[in-house]
Amino acid sequence: MIKVASVNLPIDEELVIKKERIVPLNPTGNEKRISIVTGTHGDELEGQYICYELNRRIKNNPECLKGIVDIYPALNPLGIDSITRGIPAFDLDMNRIFPGSENGIMADYLAHKIVEDIKGSALCVDIHASNIFLMEIPQIRINELTKDELVPLAKMMNVNFIWVHSAATVLESTLAYSLNDIGTPTLVVEMGVGMRITKSYGNQLVDGILNTMKELGMWTGEVNKVCESIVSYDEDFEVNFINASSAGVFIPATKHWGKLKKGDYVGDIVDPLTGEILDKITSPCDGILFTLREYPICDEGSLIARILERDDEI
Repeated sequence: MIKVASVNLPIDEELVIKKERIVPLNPTGNEKRISIVTGTHGDELEGQYICYELNRRIKNNPECLKGIVDIYPALNPLGIDSITRGIPAFDLDMNRIFPGSENGIMADYLAHKIVEDIKGSALCVDIHASNIFLMEIPQIRINELTKDELVPLAKMMNVNFIWVHSAATVLESTLAYSLNDIGTPTLVVEMGVGMRITKSYGNQLVDGILNTMKELGMWTGEVNKVCESIVSYDEDFEVNFINASSAGVFIPATKHWGKLKKGDYVGDIVDPLTGEILDKITSPCDGILFTLREYPICDEGSLIARILERDDEI
């Protein structure tokens, strides 16, 4: 265990951000480094399993490792301890304060130390989950300003969907933007659901990380076959949003990551008190359902689903 940063807290406590560094059995001093980062938001736990499983697989086959792997399971340890998205007592979203400042307040200082520690990696993988309301298929989101460098890397990662956003939608205060801005390639992964671990998604991403390490010359072990990602550019494909027309309980009737035709049945919003169907939801287009509401209770306007519009054969 390596201490990345620490600050003193009241009552003789200490906030410590830690990483685990795994090095080859016979290092040469010229190894590439990959950084696996998660736990920026304390209610996003999918990355915890990925850190464990990647650690386990590498340490079970140490002779196959030819690069350096840095694993950061908890950038926001207070948030994880308290199951809160932000930094408790500061009312701050940690992923809105990068690159930070060495002479700033506690959160700014920690953000600065994190960036300084990760910079220089051949690749950083920044793993996030959805919130408790939505289930997301494993996907990578990329700023269009960095698409030429990052899309080829993302295609190695065994995610189902790569979503290239316009620059206007990307916040400059995120860890990924700050690292990409200083020349450290960083991929943002969104997957699963908040406060839960989806083991199948975790295994899928670990397969992708090892595959990427192999492509970068950092791993010589066997890797599982990876899927071919669908790449969506804002100018090529439209993402359709389905929002609730009334408050009630959402009962899904379709498969997540399933193909839909326009008019296909997605689910119902029902009223448990009266037994009525308040809204029978259908797909507005041909496409693929890549976001689906997980938490049943919804208000008028709540997001129910996202569909990547495609009219070709998938």
